[in-house]
Amino acid sequence: MSVRLREALREAAAEVPAYPVHERAVRTARRTRRRIAAAVAAVLVLVALVPVAVRGAGPPGIAPAGAGGPALPDRLGLPGFGALHATDRPRLGPASVIFSGQARGLTGLIDEDGTVGIVAADADRYRTWQVGHEAPAGEQVLLSPDGRRMAAPGGSSEHPGIDLVDLVDGTVRRLPSPRQGSTMTEPAGWAPDGTALVVRDTTPTNPEGSAYVNTLSLVRLDTGRAVRLLETDQLPVFGTSLAFTADGSRLAYQVGDKVLVASADGRRITSFSLPPESGLAGKGAWLPDGTLALVSHDPGSDRWRLRRVDTTGKDLGAPALPAVAGVTTIRLLGWQADGTAVVVAYRPEPNSPTSFEGALEMDQRTVYGNVRTVRVLGLAPGAAAPTTLLTAPDQVLAIDVADAVVRAGRVRTADPPAGPGGRFWWAAGVVALVLGGLLARRLLRRGRARRVTRGRAPRG
Repeated sequence: MSVRLREALREAAAEVPAYPVHERAVRTARRTRRRIAAAVAAVLVLVALVPVAVRGAGPPGIAPAGAGGPALPDRLGLPGFGALHATDRPRLGPASVIFSGQARGLTGLIDEDGTVGIVAADADRYRTWQVGHEAPAGEQVLLSPDGRRMAAPGGSSEHPGIDLVDLVDGTVRRLPSPRQGSTMTEPAGWAPDGTALVVRDTTPTNPEGSAYVNTLSLVRLDTGRAVRLLETDQLPVFGTSLAFTADGSRLAYQVGDKVLVASADGRRITSFSLPPESGLAGKGAWLPDGTLALVSHDPGSDRWRLRRVDTTGKDLGAPALPAVAGVTTIRLLGWQADGTAVVVAYRPEPNSPTSFEGALEMDQRTVYGNVRTVRVLGLAPGAAAPTTLLTAPDQVLAIDVADAVVRAGRVRTADPPAGPGGRFWWAAGVVALVLGGLLARRLLRRGRARRVTRGRAPRG
């Protein structure tokens, strides 16, 4: 290269404006970091807001009880899409009501009508529990007297048992069947103090499985010790027609058209036949004076009322409580301190082919296909008509209420949650976090590529 050419190149290079490589690289790096920080911050804010939307303000854990204690909501909603499960955090705490049926949120692609809705004792916090098959609340899924636990059928036909779901600590305990050879075990009634559970087993009596016996057993939850109460080829009807006295020393249950009274140690005390179109009233059938309540159908009408009998079946007449009209039947949940009877009323399905005015087996009056919805009613002494305590959407077809809530006699104004449930929002938060991470990674890679490209200085 000649001297003249070298000088000409230097003069030309001196006229080209200098490119600020270092300054531009620093600005680009700062801009990229700001974008990444903004994206990550947005994701973190979204994730932080999800638990608040799920549980409201306050730290995780059981929400504090309301000032008035447990109360019955005056109406039910339906579990939202992605509702939290009974064992999810934050824990629900004791429940006031469980319910089931064929409404939205209670059915699924796999378990059909096997989802149970759960409502907290003091607020409109909802949870769900999947049984896996149709299991009406109050008949095959039972809420403990204090509302803390729920008993539901669990296991398989080879290893049947009861799932005891603790709504306070979120644990699930399997109570195995007490009957050797049983293929199905269902809860039938809680002892008043919650320390024992009566279970019903179905056991085949021949290899073909064409004949079965049904066994009632009282199982102590702490030891697993079981006392056999009854074994018969007749299935006890009307769901869980089993009632304990307040002190738990005696229990009454219905088998076919008879009521049997036994002691807690399995000793048979007495039995009597039921009048036509009547049945043991339900888990609240024992009155404080030691008599029993039956539900009775007025012949030729759609009216149902409670009647009193002694433990020999002697009719003591109807208490001064209003009758319930326009229902398939009623089921007695318990008694309030002022003598008000709290009952579940089953409103008929208009399209059902079944006639409810004539003779009909009691257990057929509560099957899902014959019911449109349920109500919880108060039958006050001397009142002219029942008082509606709780309403439910159509296709909520079965319900159970904790004994503690019945006895408390409090009804609160309900505001059921609407929209997606907690699991949906947690899933949305996880998706947002993943997408935010992918976006941040992409921006980081793009920033690095730009710095490499712009960092290449021109050769002199």
